[in-house]
Amino acid sequence: MLQKFFVNKNVSKKLKLRLRSTIIDKTLTYASETWTLTKRDRKQLNIFERKVYRRILGPVYDSEK
Repeated sequence: MLQKFFVNKNVSKKLKLRLRSTIIDKTLTYASETWTLTKRDRKQLNIFERKVYRRILGPVYDSEK
């Protein structure tokens, strides 16, 4: 649902990051106090978070070589 929004060039990165922290974090952590997180679960959550950041920030080119 939010894929097109995060890729949209007309929306600022600042707004995308703010929405990520409010919408996605609250959705992912809903009732999380009842979860038992394993190492695999933490790894999967980190992978998902990095994927969202990549969508928001787009390609990053390293200027130092």
